[in-house]
Amino acid sequence: MVVIARFLERIGHCFISFLASIGSISLFLCKSLVTGGSPPYYWKQFARQALQIGYFSLPVVGMTALFTGIAMALQCSVGFSKFTAETAIPSVVMISMTRELGPVLTALMVAGRLGASMTAEIGTMKVTEQIDAMTTLSVNSLKYLVFPRLLTGLILLPFLVFIDDVIGILGGYLTGVYYLGFNSSNYIHNTFSGMEMWDVLSGLIKGAAFGFTVCLMGCYHGYASRGGAEGVGRATTNSVVSSSILILLLDCILTFLLF
Repeated sequence: MVVIARFLERIGHCFISFLASIGSISLFLCKSLVTGGSPPYYWKQFARQALQIGYFSLPVVGMTALFTGIAMALQCSVGFSKFTAETAIPSVVMISMTRELGPVLTALMVAGRLGASMTAEIGTMKVTEQIDAMTTLSVNSLKYLVFPRLLTGLILLPFLVFIDDVIGILGGYLTGVYYLGFNSSNYIHNTFSGMEMWDVLSGLIKGAAFGFTVCLMGCYHGYASRGGAEGVGRATTNSVVSSSILILLLDCILTFLLF
């Protein structure tokens, strides 16, 4: 009985900690949105975050999309050749990239590259008391550090998703035409004949939700950093892990809602 009681106690403790984390994140988000929605606005911070989230993420997003499109076309050719359904390869590559792989892989790459960077930057400022100094100088740290990141993540990640879609479909095209022997015009025709605008729009909606989530987790864990360099490292790990889990969870939820 003692073992069972301890087991149930641990489950209850984990559940209460989980609810406390949800409440803390919700309060952090509400404070950031309320304070950031009123002037003054720090446009230089918006521009800086736009470069970090958008421009500097293009190489890793582009390479990921290209290799994913190539692998998708190859895998589809192996499976579809058993059913003589090779003509469906262009449509499957397009739908897979726009609906699922484009948004999810883009968000995961941005979470690994940018979410960790956000947490480390804000966490270092937290443990070295730079955020306290900003408060002393009457600068709202949530308005200056958090709100620009949330807004740019919400706006710019759909653009990265769209670029990911284009490059991934291009990778499938190159593989289909130059390796699998498809006719170029037929491949392009089959790609666009199976495409619907909602496929692209649903991926962009997912991208906006994922971008907002990645930036929120990066900023929140940065603000929650404690205990010097070790605490910043732990917060960075927690940021990437929580962002990745939430991206996959949101992908399931949005897929149910959108389709």
